[in-house]
Amino acid sequence: MIINSFTTDGKFSFALDLIKFVAASALILWLVYTGGTHSHYHWQWYRVPQYFGQFSHGEFIRGPLLRGVVITLQVSIVSFLLSSLMGLATALCRLSNLISLRIIARSYLELIRNTPLLVQLFFIYFVIAPVLDLSRFTSAVLALSLFEGAYASEIIRAGIIAIPRGQWEASASLGLSRYRIYRHIVLPQAMAQMIPPLAGQTISLVKDSALVSTIALYDLTMEGQMIIAETYMVFELWFTIAGVYLILTMALSLVTRQMEHHFAIART
Repeated sequence: MIINSFTTDGKFSFALDLIKFVAASALILWLVYTGGTHSHYHWQWYRVPQYFGQFSHGEFIRGPLLRGVVITLQVSIVSFLLSSLMGLATALCRLSNLISLRIIARSYLELIRNTPLLVQLFFIYFVIAPVLDLSRFTSAVLALSLFEGAYASEIIRAGIIAIPRGQWEASASLGLSRYRIYRHIVLPQAMAQMIPPLAGQTISLVKDSALVSTIALYDLTMEGQMIIAETYMVFELWFTIAGVYLILTMALSLVTRQMEHHFAIART
């Protein structure tokens, strides 16, 4: 009965999210249309699809916007994986009994959280990258991973310390090592609590990835800027780019919701 309840709630939440998304999209489209009508702007939406791709001689050729989406996804996925590892390592260092590890982790957190991402991106690309011979893609991934990893570490640490002390003591009484306690007892339980805030941080990562266009990495935003410079379709392209980011983040939100229900069912 409990599992059926969670399943029903999950389907209802999915349907509700879908309705909200459609309603919000319709409202945005109506506002854009109304604003364009009153401003007498000459809309050229019919030209936008070709920049995603088109068929030529029976073969689909990706347009600049679609190529930009691929780069954005690549940067976001790799940065998410690295930031998760950095966040976990930093959280464990913060909880370590060694004061040296706690100092290093704290210094990293304070440095990253108290400086803008754009400054960090420029520092890595213009200062560190020439020394280490890093590419634009690597520089972008490194900057995003360091930035998001700092925030992810606090989420992970909060999830770990939320586990009741009795769980630690019971695990230690069974003779489990600290590694096995984390792996088999603490982290699986903490994961259910960490998923919602980590999902929010991941969505922020996808949106923050737009800043990599400042170092001439041809992601979605950079490709859009190049098209705008050639066609002067400012509103059409920026609205399209915003719509693509909205689709990406909404899809991520839906996946996260399903993961939450999965862990909720597993805990029952």
